[in-house]
Amino acid sequence: MPQFFLNKRLIILLVSIIILVALIGFSLSGRSKLSWPEQFIKDTTGWVQTAVSRPTHYVANFFENLKDLQNTYTENKELKSRLDELARLESEVQKLKKDNTELQEILDIKDSLSAFEPKQATVIGRNPDKWTELLIINKGSRDGIEQNMAVITAKGLIGKVKNSESFTSTVQLLSSMDPTNRISAEIQADGESIYGFIEGYDDEKGLLMMKRIPADAKVKKDQTVISSGKGGVFPKGLLIGKVVEVAPAEYGLTQTAYIEPGANFDDIEHVMVAKRGSVQPNIKDMIDDKEEEL
Repeated sequence: MPQFFLNKRLIILLVSIIILVALIGFSLSGRSKLSWPEQFIKDTTGWVQTAVSRPTHYVANFFENLKDLQNTYTENKELKSRLDELARLESEVQKLKKDNTELQEILDIKDSLSAFEPKQATVIGRNPDKWTELLIINKGSRDGIEQNMAVITAKGLIGKVKNSESFTSTVQLLSSMDPTNRISAEIQADGESIYGFIEGYDDEKGLLMMKRIPADAKVKKDQTVISSGKGGVFPKGLLIGKVVEVAPAEYGLTQTAYIEPGANFDDIEHVMVAKRGSVQPNIKDMIDDKEEEL
């Protein structure tokens, strides 16, 4: 009996192998249409693959997008940092160009100060409440800076030293409203010189006022105004500005000319102080003009 079952199992196994080989051969044959069991198995397998692949792809894409977003954030942060650095460098380059131009222009006018020893200085402070009146420079008495020395920029005269400490000095601008701030000036007219004094500043017009001009003087628009140099305090020939308009003053006995400054009083960074050298002006000129000029 056991031998019978053993042979039966062997027979069943051989039959199964034969059927399996037949099925394999049948499935590999070039058929145009699958049987319904094969179609069922194929469809079921495809559905399962689709059901599994979609969530898998979704999760994979989610993490990939998240990584891309993180990389984009990092790249944007780095690019923003580089842009900020580029903007800072561009600002520094523009400032250096401006400083270089101003310093070069200041060096170019040194030849006109042969009787004076020019001292280069930098503006280190301005009071917003007195922006058009005073500024502070980084040179003082230790550098030979003294009261009433002329202070100029590459564009012309801007004022004089009001007081000097050891390491800094305070400069009083021509635009100061101080009535005692007077400077002897000269208008270069056709073939003659017209003299007067820079006294005061018209804040509404943004113009300097040159007063005490003789009533019969023929002052015209666009004529150049320079320092007269007669007082011995300022060098002669420093540009102050140009005439914009002229109006009668003091009952018609004199005229007042409104002068557009050559220098921009709102943008002053580098200046030069005209330190008096060995050449002295005429004593008579000093006595006559200093009484009026200072």
